[in-house]
Amino acid sequence: MIKKINVPVLKPQYTVATDVSFAQVDYWYGHTRMDLKMDIIYPEDKTKVYPCIVWICGGGFMTFDKSAHLAYLSQLAREGFVVASVSYRTSNIAQYPSSVCDVKAAIRYLRHYAERYNIDKDHFGVSGESAGGYLALMAALDANKEHEVGAYLDQSSKVQACLPWYPVVNMTTMDCDNEIQASRSYDSLMMGFNVYNEKERALKNCPISMVTKAAPPTMIIHGNSDKTVPFKQSLEIAKEYEKNSVELTIVEIEGADHADVMFFQDDVWKIIIDFYKEKLGNPSVAK
Repeated sequence: MIKKINVPVLKPQYTVATDVSFAQVDYWYGHTRMDLKMDIIYPEDKTKVYPCIVWICGGGFMTFDKSAHLAYLSQLAREGFVVASVSYRTSNIAQYPSSVCDVKAAIRYLRHYAERYNIDKDHFGVSGESAGGYLALMAALDANKEHEVGAYLDQSSKVQACLPWYPVVNMTTMDCDNEIQASRSYDSLMMGFNVYNEKERALKNCPISMVTKAAPPTMIIHGNSDKTVPFKQSLEIAKEYEKNSVELTIVEIEGADHADVMFFQDDVWKIIIDFYKEKLGNPSVAK
């Protein structure tokens, strides 16, 4: 039996480019070098440019897997975005602000190669979970020029929208039982000092201290039963957004814990997709 069909071409083909090197950094006590890599999901369509969303995996600043959520990120891409899941140096390799510098370097790389991946250079969003949520907010809020290091410095790392999941916004108010525990916390290991003994210093390096009127529209998704990054963290930074008259929406997921399966349900991803479509727009005709 032969079944003949006519197929109208309504959507582009999407391609996944894995392990794309976007920067080289020092490694092994400064003796060697390592590549920082990203996975990019992009449309094979030269007639349009697409908003770009940068994703940052979490893992307590100690570990991550940039490919872990590609199944969900591809769903986001097929709604009309280029999506790049990026790597960064963890706390056992380099301490603050290395991870922040790495995320900014990734955004500059994507702007530099915008034509190659059909990216709209004027419309970037950034998302991440937990430690990646902290880095997403830092990418959106941190204006420290000293954190712009490496290649493609002629490109901007500015983003036009931010959507972190259960982010650490204030390391000094995270729940901690004693000084020994504090010295070994994920946050202290990343910063390179005990954030509870040097709260003023730590606070300067937290998203809550960097909110200004220039902050992009932001949406935070957080479970109110989070035992790792308490929901009150999101409420803390909400006060700073309100003080600066900047748009912030908090999506509170009832009963959700840290990295809960609830975050991977269609209802949540519809909220994510709708937010980015509203703030970054749809693909536009290539110039």
